[in-house]
Amino acid sequence: MDIIFVRLLFVVVVAVTCFVIDPFNVPRPADAGIGVLIGLAIVFFEWKLRRVSLKRLIGAAIGSILGICGAYLFALVIRSSVPAGNTQSFLQILVMLLMAYVGLIVGANKGDLLNLAALGGIFGGEKQSKKSYKILDTSVIIDGRIADIAETGFLDGTIVTPQFVLRELQLVADSADSLKRNRGRRGLDILQRLQKVANLQIQIVEDDFPAIREVDLKLIELAKLYEGKIITNDFNLNKVAQLQGVEVLNINELANSLKPIVLPGETMRVFILKEGKEYNQGVAYLDDGTMVVVDNARKMIGKTIDVSVTSVLQTTAGKMIFGKWDERAAYARPGGQVSSTTAPVAVPVVTPAAQTPAVQSSVVETKTSPS
Repeated sequence: MDIIFVRLLFVVVVAVTCFVIDPFNVPRPADAGIGVLIGLAIVFFEWKLRRVSLKRLIGAAIGSILGICGAYLFALVIRSSVPAGNTQSFLQILVMLLMAYVGLIVGANKGDLLNLAALGGIFGGEKQSKKSYKILDTSVIIDGRIADIAETGFLDGTIVTPQFVLRELQLVADSADSLKRNRGRRGLDILQRLQKVANLQIQIVEDDFPAIREVDLKLIELAKLYEGKIITNDFNLNKVAQLQGVEVLNINELANSLKPIVLPGETMRVFILKEGKEYNQGVAYLDDGTMVVVDNARKMIGKTIDVSVTSVLQTTAGKMIFGKWDERAAYARPGGQVSSTTAPVAVPVVTPAAQTPAVQSSVVETKTSPS
């Protein structure tokens, strides 16, 4: 609101100045109207400049100065070769405008080649500040865990939300499918939560790449432009971005790294929820959603038992734990009974491994032989 007020005040000041001075020799109300148009044009130009990087601004300024210097040299040649008059004045003005314009455009386009760190401490932080840009993918916004991570303080800097990602979220939120509609609205709610995090700066950018249709490829190009990192939980986007040299922060990999480490031979207590794909297998889930495949546990469905871990499979798509239940050891304990406490059976959280059917099926179908 403060910026809008300053802009309006500037337009009013320009209009009043034109009204008082009368620079155009027209009726004063017309002078004021021209002043308003000039003020609006300057405000629009300033608004456009806010979206330009510091490198391009410096390049445009240097190019304009060089262009004006070149125009002055051309003007000397015109003055000595063209008779004085309207033609000479027109040529001098035309050359000045042409050289200044060409210098501005060429300097802005080549500004990205500047090494601001070599100019000293004044501009040396430009590149480091860009490195703090983190670009959100649609999948990670809908997932929602990014808001929990940000609220804990482990995520800081500038969070970039592209306009094309917001459009995709809006399309999902307006879908006729109730499931997709709820996911889209959840994503919009997550963005509102992120805006309330104190140590985060949410920036919505208008940069788009009309020649590219896929949103994932647009994210990669945007990350290259801002020299930032993509935050996602999309496995395919993760691989493609890494192939193109773009850094990726994968929420699933973060979640996997925070899961408790289980070593073969350890004993863990699990609730057998359902039957496995192989003969006599039972399937359980840990609190974080990790799947536990237990041999000899089919008949223990609906009961809590102690299992011995035989192996752990860790992939980029998730983690799976394989174990076995020793019936003789279980009934040999004092009391000789297995706990049948059916602790509240909540619908298990789908793990990243469960979200990758190809990986899950290939793993589950490989039965672990008892040691």
